Amino acid sequence: MRIGIDLGGTKIELLALDEEGGEAFRKRVPTPQGDYAATVATVASLVREAEATLRTTATVGVGTPGALSSVTGRIKNANSTCLNGRPLKQDLEAALKREVRLANDANCFALSEAVDGAGKGARVVFGVILGTGVGGGIVVEGRVLTGPNAIAGEWGHNPLPDPRQEDLPLRDCYCGRQGCIETYLSGPALRADPDMDRYEARLARSLAGVVNILDPDLIVLGGAISGIGRLYANVAAIWRQHVFSDRVATRLLPPVHGDAGGVRGAAWLWGQR
Repeated sequence: MRIGIDLGGTKIELLALDEEGGEAFRKRVPTPQGDYAATVATVASLVREAEATLRTTATVGVGTPGALSSVTGRIKNANSTCLNGRPLKQDLEAALKREVRLANDANCFALSEAVDGAGKGARVVFGVILGTGVGGGIVVEGRVLTGPNAIAGEWGHNPLPDPRQEDLPLRDCYCGRQGCIETYLSGPALRADPDMDRYEARLARSLAGVVNILDPDLIVLGGAISGIGRLYANVAAIWRQHVFSDRVATRLLPPVHGDAGGVRGAAWLWGQR
């Protein structure tokens, strides 16, 4: 039995998968706002409840905002800022008395879609989160790519490519920079500027930069914005102007598992090829 935890800014979700990847137990609770100790306790409580219900002990994987620093072993770059600088992996392992695997939530989403979702059978999958923040994850031949700096796929904090007059002045980002892709493509950014033509053009330019560097077989969109159906045809048509190739074979697809991708991928951290 594999347990996955999606540690989000507003909710914590647990999903238990059986050996065939079928759902055995699921529960979602609110995230304690700004309270690190309560967050750790909530995750541990959910795991204990699931295991008591299923009468088994499971592996535990956790998808988190941000990533584990390779220098300190603590969380960095999380937009849920109460996690930053905290030894989340160690604290969860102490609470649960077992090894816990952690990965960025976008990596978990990408892994889920690569294992048995939109990217099943693809060699290189780029998974995109378009939600409260903008993140990305890369899966190559069934394995998450993290990189020596633990930032592989973090396209949301690259500058918006080729800013136009309507993109100015460059927007301030919580990371301390200006003009980050996240400030134009996140859910809050779309609510502040709901013009879909502008949004699609920004998304197309930004994803074209990913295609030019990574050249993935497919890009799968996740997060709340992934439910906007017009994006898939329109963005794929626009990005042809910006991809350095005479044709673009990369596919742009919606997720198979919807908003369950992150929690499923966290569970699959114990099943990577």
